[in-house]
Amino acid sequence: MQPTLRQLRYLTALADHGSFTRGAAAVGVSQPSFSQQIQLVEALLRGRVAERGGGRAILTPLGRDAVAGARRVLAEVAAFEAIAERRDDALSGTIRLGVSPTLGPYILPQLVARLHSTSPNLRVHVREGLPNMLVELLADGAHDVILVQLPIEYRGMHVERLFREPLYLAMAADDALRTRETIVSADLAGRGLLTLQPQYRMSDQVAQLAEEAGAHVLRDYEGTSLDAIRQMAGMGMGLAMLPRLYVRQEVRGGDDVIVRPFAGGRHYREIGLVWRTGAGRAPAFAALAALLRKVAE
Repeated sequence: MQPTLRQLRYLTALADHGSFTRGAAAVGVSQPSFSQQIQLVEALLRGRVAERGGGRAILTPLGRDAVAGARRVLAEVAAFEAIAERRDDALSGTIRLGVSPTLGPYILPQLVARLHSTSPNLRVHVREGLPNMLVELLADGAHDVILVQLPIEYRGMHVERLFREPLYLAMAADDALRTRETIVSADLAGRGLLTLQPQYRMSDQVAQLAEEAGAHVLRDYEGTSLDAIRQMAGMGMGLAMLPRLYVRQEVRGGDDVIVRPFAGGRHYREIGLVWRTGAGRAPAFAALAALLRKVAE
């Protein structure tokens, strides 16, 4: 015997709302009917999916695994249903896109503008999140596709490499390095490098640069955004690595910071679009990747 799609939807509703009463209300059924379907799921799994008590429902380890599987199934069902919405255009229907905060604000406005003119039948629901969480939510079916810095380490994912984005060194307007046209590692010896939180790939790049250049990472001033480390660099608190997409949109002549490229374009970040291997809407995601490449150019 197999679970029904209705039961899988009830199971995810229970996880999302943490309560049998609120879960039942979310799917529009009575609480006894909702509970009965959850009990049938538990019978299939031969174990409890949630601990009951005090008006709350806390998922058990079995329940967490079951919910993750249910989300994947429902995501593929939604992709299958979206086929009916498509006409001659792969870019139609709805796509749930997860994106890193270091990318979204600097590339998505141009992407959305192009999609609005070329694919009016497509709806893109965008959610920002930390890169490691984006990958987990993709695996669980909460996202259809994610735009992140590579590499990622997760099995069962298709990675579409999009472009390499040069990184620049940002410094206060009166920093001694302002006179350099390009930056080499030796210029950073003894200097303090600002960094993002460890959840970002760029944090690893800053640590690697510091090691090879004889610099040190300013861990006491980890930034939560590119804007944060840019502002700290402008105040002379340290040097920051900023990607070209950000620099192109946010840094102007006469600002509190100036930027210089690294010699030979040696430092860069690689950007990719990622979806689950075998996803039903892979052709649409490939078309989205092609459009993102054009936007980045």
